[in-house]
Amino acid sequence: MSGPSVAEFRAVAQPHSTMDRNSGEHWAGVLYMRKLSIYVTWFLAKTPITPNQTTWLMILSGLLAGVVLALPGLGAAVGAALLIQLYLLLDCSDGELARWTRRTSITGVYLDRVGHYFAEAALLIGLGFRASQTLPDWYTVMGFAAALGAILIKAETDLVDVARARSGLVAATESSAEQFRSRGLGLARKAAAALKFHRLVQAVELSLIVVVAAVWDLLSGGLAATRVLMVACVVVAVLQMALHLVSILASRRLS
Repeated sequence: MSGPSVAEFRAVAQPHSTMDRNSGEHWAGVLYMRKLSIYVTWFLAKTPITPNQTTWLMILSGLLAGVVLALPGLGAAVGAALLIQLYLLLDCSDGELARWTRRTSITGVYLDRVGHYFAEAALLIGLGFRASQTLPDWYTVMGFAAALGAILIKAETDLVDVARARSGLVAATESSAEQFRSRGLGLARKAAAALKFHRLVQAVELSLIVVVAAVWDLLSGGLAATRVLMVACVVVAVLQMALHLVSILASRRLS
């Protein structure tokens, strides 16, 4: 007797309740990765690998991307970008596999969040080493600073639910993030969200921009593009960290 078809598999692993969320799904997932991941998940379901083991592979891919990016040359930049694509693929597949096998767990959710923290931090640290002429120098320091900023941005979001749980409240809804005590702050947040400058320090976008910078450096014979990108990442990380904190405090998420 043959196994389930991909269509039957997709109905369980990629339900509309998950795929149609307004937030939480990366644009690359919507654009192409979910179309690929369902086949990978379909294959993984035939193996002994568990959803949490898939998440561990995702974490490893993200960390390796940072290590590879620290190496010089265009090839290393392309290799890091490919590892981030693998990271994104596994990030899609672990949840799909958990839904299909009915092995969703709090541990899985926790590991998934840890993986996002690690991947973005590793990539920014790797970029700092890549931009450095001697080790350590100010670009190395900026890589660690940007990584810390990226981690704190995510922590600010996650700590909302921690604060609500400790106060006996349920997790914040998507609508509460759009409700502000001040109309002016609400408009400012929408304007900042429309610019999407925060994506510069996110793993998928940064890995692609690094390849562009590496091509520029190869043609110009230096590290100017990579160094400009490193400075931009620090500025964006610090600015976004401050703006995100103000946005949370001004919204209805803590009430």
